Amino acid sequence: MTKPFKIGHGYDVHKLISHRPLILGGVYIPYDKGLLGHSDADVLLHAIMDAVLGALGLGDIGRHFPDTDDAYQGANSLMLCQQVCMLMQNEQFAIGNIDATILAERPKLAPFIEVMKHNIADAFACDANCVNIKATTEEGLGFTGDSSGIAAHAVCLLYKKTAL
Repeated sequence: MTKPFKIGHGYDVHKLISHRPLILGGVYIPYDKGLLGHSDADVLLHAIMDAVLGALGLGDIGRHFPDTDDAYQGANSLMLCQQVCMLMQNEQFAIGNIDATILAERPKLAPFIEVMKHNIADAFACDANCVNIKATTEEGLGFTGDSSGIAAHAVCLLYKKTAL
């Protein structure tokens, strides 16, 4: 018997480099650096996808969208989220809530969080009230604190659509 609720956790990190756009939560953030990665390197969406896939017991984004596959070179992570959403719906689950934290010293992200929430809600076919995004610094400590990279953590609660 399938449990009516499932919880997942996701984490992602990418290095900041020059000559790349900074995309977080599907939003272009004006900044002089962007995240290095095979796709658009959106650490927030990658952490969220890993949380959803983990809750479903379906591995991680590396399994579904490997960086060895040229089809995902420069891929838009919002589109990948839609594919993860289809996997979730195929399993008869839906988003109960998503809670995520971005770890970045710079740039300041508060002006972009509302748009990120709506992008994520649209990609995962849920209400924006089910998505919470936070951003924090690490007070100058570690690779995020010295602005070498950006990381994100995410947790999600999924519920079986037929259970409620």
